[in-house]
Amino acid sequence: MKRILRSLQAKYMLIILMAISLIFFIQIAYTIIFSMLVGGSEEENVPAGSEGATNYEMIEEKWHEEANAIENISGKQISQHFETWKEEYPDASMFWVDENDTLREQVGVTEQLPSEWSSAYTAEYIKSRYGGDPFTVIAFLGEKERNGFIVLEIPRSTFDPPLQKAYDQYGMFLMICMVLFTFVFIVVSFLFFRGIRKRLLRLQEAMAIRDVDGLPIETDMKKKDEVGQLEQTFNQMVNELRESRQREQAEEQLRRELIANLSHDLRTPLTKISAQIYSLAKEELTHESKSAIKTLETSVRDIDRLIENLMSYTLLMASKYKYQPKEVDVVRFVRESLATWYPVFEQEGFEMEFELEPFQQSTWAVDPMWFNRVLDNLFQNVLRHAKSGRFVKVKTESTKEYDAITIIDHGKGMDNVSVEKGAGIGLSIVDMMVKGMRLDWDIESSSKGTTIKIKNDKPRASEREE
Repeated sequence: MKRILRSLQAKYMLIILMAISLIFFIQIAYTIIFSMLVGGSEEENVPAGSEGATNYEMIEEKWHEEANAIENISGKQISQHFETWKEEYPDASMFWVDENDTLREQVGVTEQLPSEWSSAYTAEYIKSRYGGDPFTVIAFLGEKERNGFIVLEIPRSTFDPPLQKAYDQYGMFLMICMVLFTFVFIVVSFLFFRGIRKRLLRLQEAMAIRDVDGLPIETDMKKKDEVGQLEQTFNQMVNELRESRQREQAEEQLRRELIANLSHDLRTPLTKISAQIYSLAKEELTHESKSAIKTLETSVRDIDRLIENLMSYTLLMASKYKYQPKEVDVVRFVRESLATWYPVFEQEGFEMEFELEPFQQSTWAVDPMWFNRVLDNLFQNVLRHAKSGRFVKVKTESTKEYDAITIIDHGKGMDNVSVEKGAGIGLSIVDMMVKGMRLDWDIESSSKGTTIKIKNDKPRASEREE
């Protein structure tokens, strides 16, 4: 039950129920209060013997009876008659037109009436008042019509029910109260949803911000409603991710230590094997034995290079491979590297072509050890995978966008190999080192051969001016 009451739906339903209850309360209070205020004054306007203030026939009948009962008609007597009715109906107006069609006594009259009443004007007056507002009653004095007539006018609003009068008098106040209440309801709803929105934005911000481990940060859970449950779930997810990251880091550390120990353990017997091969090579051997020893030497070198690549890859993944960039004449550097690889390609029967023209800006900001490792891995890749083509070409290439060192072979290509994945650990090392030196590289491979470009983007015109 507590969980339901803490929910956002329950809270907003409570706001709506309070609003509806307040509307009913205002309506009932309005009815009771204004009935009490208007009821007393309404009873004062009810003539004696009548059961309500809206009985026009009773008022009209009484006005006629009292007018016909007046004898010895005089101004004083008419005035007393008017005062009696004025006490009973304070809003009423009355006047007397005598037998000479002259306006005489008048009480409560606000409009301008003519002093002389002709037959035509009298008929027009009766016609304009018939069934209109105010309620008008015309009665002849005495039992003879020649004595003149008296007129009673009462605003029809006097006969309205108490609530109608209250609404006419205080309707604007009620409307203002309702508008004010509606405004308060809108403000409360706005604050309610703004609070939800702020909490959701805070949660979104927590999802976007990363700590030193690259994980989202936890958010404070202040309430136990639906948003609070979402925040709690998010915090649990962050904790699980952090625990997973810690396990991953521990496993990565264990893997690095295993690779380092394994590399060290492998190099020890390889060194012994190399020493034994060197000793055997000094002996007088047959041609077949010398060929076998040469194959063993090549295999040992390949294994040693694979171990070296494995160590380098591990160090690069751990960001512990030391990087020291320098300004290097890259064309000259490639020539020196080719000088060490030339005998190897020649021994394997490769046809070699070199077109190394200086760049307009031949110095690149690279780490010499890293760049040499990149070239060694690429040339080794040519030896391993392009022996069938027996061809290697190294050239320089320059465009408006970049300068490049291009290595071309006529091997069978590297099917299903991408720059990101590489053809193996050697090309993976090339990828990480090239990107680490802020260079770029491309591989285009087909059954007719492979082309690899190591590119250095040229600075833009605006950057050169700076």
